[in-house]
Amino acid sequence: MEKTRILFVTQEITPYLPDSELARIGRFLPQGIQERGKEIRTFLPRFGCINERRNQLHEVIRLSGMNMIINDTDHPLIIKVASIQSARMQVYFIDNEDYFCRKTTFCDASGVPFEDNDERAVFYARGVLETIRKLRWTPHIIHCHGWFSSLVPLYVKKAFREDPIFSKSKVILSLYKESCTPVFTPMFKQKAMTEGVTKKDLTLLDDAPNYVTLSQLAINFSDGIIAGSETIDPAVEKYARRSGKPFLAYHQPKEGEEYNYIDDYAAFYDRMLDMP
Repeated sequence: MEKTRILFVTQEITPYLPDSELARIGRFLPQGIQERGKEIRTFLPRFGCINERRNQLHEVIRLSGMNMIINDTDHPLIIKVASIQSARMQVYFIDNEDYFCRKTTFCDASGVPFEDNDERAVFYARGVLETIRKLRWTPHIIHCHGWFSSLVPLYVKKAFREDPIFSKSKVILSLYKESCTPVFTPMFKQKAMTEGVTKKDLTLLDDAPNYVTLSQLAINFSDGIIAGSETIDPAVEKYARRSGKPFLAYHQPKEGEEYNYIDDYAAFYDRMLDMP
């Protein structure tokens, strides 16, 4: 019997990045799903604060070398990989010197969001999907975690909808209480455009693109939504619940049962796969 394949696209994983709710889920959810007999692939941006030597990252030459045009500029896509030995789990890293060499993730040392976070999000989303195409690995479920993965649902459903690698994939979006919400320029809509994506698809980004409108855009193109944090942006949660799409409420962990949410997530995946 064919194994179910789950693609995890996240913005934080411990121990590569500091411990947080999202980073812990990024670390333990894929392991738990793999231990339940599923096949997984996990992706993370290769932020400059990730120590390559300590974490034993190395470049995957056969996957690297592609250039992606964003805002009329070529940006080389570099793919690296590392292993979490205790979990028997590989993590793929999307890297680019222009976007990911800085020593913080989304905000500078003063807490000010980077001005090019929009381009970085475009590069990350397209980079993950292009790498999966090169791997020729067909995911049944694509599970996106955090705002930085918010363009993945759009690209899967529009830019890659005719690609047999993604044509039958179900997309799930996990929403979190974000520590650094992005601020975007009015050019975001233009930067996010790619073949297969129309201006109408990006209408939500017309006026003032921000964390809420980007999250709403991701909800529009997702098949199911999960509340990854106990508290998420009220406007985003309201939009998600009103969308009518399957919604998994936050799992309140109990002492000694921190990872019981994995069974809930696994059941939610099965529910998605049963949908037409």
